[in-house]
Amino acid sequence: MRGFRWPPPPDSGPRTWGPGPGGPRTGRPALPEPETELVTTPHGVRLERLVTGTGDPVTVFAHGLGNGIATTRPFGSGVNGRKVFFQFRGHGRSVAPDGPWDYLDLARDLRAIADLGGASRAFGASLGAGALCRLLVESPDRFDKLVFFLPAVLDEPRGPAARERVTDLLEAVESGDASAVADIVTLELPPAVRNTPAGWAYLRQRLDQLLRDGLADSLATLTDQTPLRQIGDLTGVTTPALVIGCAGDDLHPVEVAERLAVALPQATLHVYDRPGVLWSERADLRDRISGFLNE
Repeated sequence: MRGFRWPPPPDSGPRTWGPGPGGPRTGRPALPEPETELVTTPHGVRLERLVTGTGDPVTVFAHGLGNGIATTRPFGSGVNGRKVFFQFRGHGRSVAPDGPWDYLDLARDLRAIADLGGASRAFGASLGAGALCRLLVESPDRFDKLVFFLPAVLDEPRGPAARERVTDLLEAVESGDASAVADIVTLELPPAVRNTPAGWAYLRQRLDQLLRDGLADSLATLTDQTPLRQIGDLTGVTTPALVIGCAGDDLHPVEVAERLAVALPQATLHVYDRPGVLWSERADLRDRISGFLNE
């Protein structure tokens, strides 16, 4: 990525051309990539894992489609005990077995990592929230506490905007064109954050990871699937749960978060009034998640 020059960074942004370090001079830098490990699961799929923190309780964190450990770590920054982060099949260094895949496959990945790490609590973001829902259908009392961040799909397929975004990302990553990937990843950032040092640090980190590790083609089959046959499948989940949604998020409609909170008997719903909460409401989001899990 040393020769990456598109689009040109702002004067105070990261430098990826010429000699010297490429990190931002101001703003919050992206979390450095830690050393991870590959673990073999009981269902035969080797998955990339990172364990941080010490002691109990243990919380497992499941990421969204096209994301991974690096983008999920901030959610656990204030959570007590050990944190277990991992990459679903087809992401990062995790193996991509022959497809097509469905949410049951993702639920198996999540369950295996949770069992191997002794996790008693679970966090799921977007795709990870769907996988967590599917796991709970089979084992409603598997965890003591649950957090769902921006659930995207329950018993109805994703909308066309979400399917198009996923397809575009997979095609851009497959092409290996940094400019094309940057076009898609930039959409993850609120307009006010783009062309800022923090935004450029995030963009560079995402590009480095996606162009290095790629994404499996079989992920495209998930865009037309649902984790649940019907929303009523979750009525037996009596575990305390926190559901977080955002108004105005086309990829994660707030109605999905609202329906999930109604379906879970012991759920608390919080809705932010605009998207991009990791940038605009980071401190509140951290306190809300850690407060719920740590209490």
